[in-house]
Amino acid sequence: MKKEELPFVVDLHEKVAVVTGGGGVICSCLSQALAACGAKVAVLDRSLDKADALAKQIVADGGKAKAYLGNVLDKASLHQAHEEILKDFGPADILLNGAGGNSPLATCADEKVTVEDLDSDTKNFFNLEESGFQFVFNLNILGTLLPSQEFASDMAKRKSGSILNISSMNAFRPLTKIPAYSAAKAGVSNFTQWLAVALSDLNIRVNAIAPGFFSTTQNKALLWNEDGTPTKRTGKILAATPMGRFGKVEELIGATLFLLDEKSASFVTGVVLPIDGGFNAYSGV
Repeated sequence: MKKEELPFVVDLHEKVAVVTGGGGVICSCLSQALAACGAKVAVLDRSLDKADALAKQIVADGGKAKAYLGNVLDKASLHQAHEEILKDFGPADILLNGAGGNSPLATCADEKVTVEDLDSDTKNFFNLEESGFQFVFNLNILGTLLPSQEFASDMAKRKSGSILNISSMNAFRPLTKIPAYSAAKAGVSNFTQWLAVALSDLNIRVNAIAPGFFSTTQNKALLWNEDGTPTKRTGKILAATPMGRFGKVEELIGATLFLLDEKSASFVTGVVLPIDGGFNAYSGV
């Protein structure tokens, strides 16, 4: 990604930006944007191959980046990655908590429960497995907490830095079929506000973006049938989105750069910014 492809450019020259879940669709795009603004990007992912492919692409585009193996649910893994980043780039100025997501293990087949579900093998509220729910909840909540503890220590020592979490429309209104993800993202928004207050005396700003509906690999099965036609869920989403379409990942860049820029958003902390095509503002009538 080149500077001319950005909606606007902020000065992140020589800033060290740590991005968890960096190999994913959304964070790959955001990592490239940070690098295009001059940041040295540490791409953390539990898939080192994905992280490495992205880092190489950033370097090929003229930026600075390196891949690191990092599991956001494993403190030892994060600490090891942190030590490597300190040697390669120095202390973190920016933390983008991008790791998270849903899983079929915590997804119900239908929007509502019927009495027949009590004895049904169809995945529903009554037979939702604890392990699946716990995995999704932990991935989003602990996957935000643990990296923040690890990398905010760099910022605390210098009393400067910015953390950006990724919340969701689920945080404002729970979506059907995905109870663990909805509950977890509501927790991410709440934790964002809590942490913003907790770190305020250290001059560390903490904010979040809340993407609306973007068609990605992760939610493909919920939005599209096997033949490529839209599901009923897609129809509902688009009908409830005033702009009448899914978002493009690149449309998250502007808000991300604004919230991470020390000059543009120096007095902005504890904010959860929807990027949703008007979904959260629409009552349906």
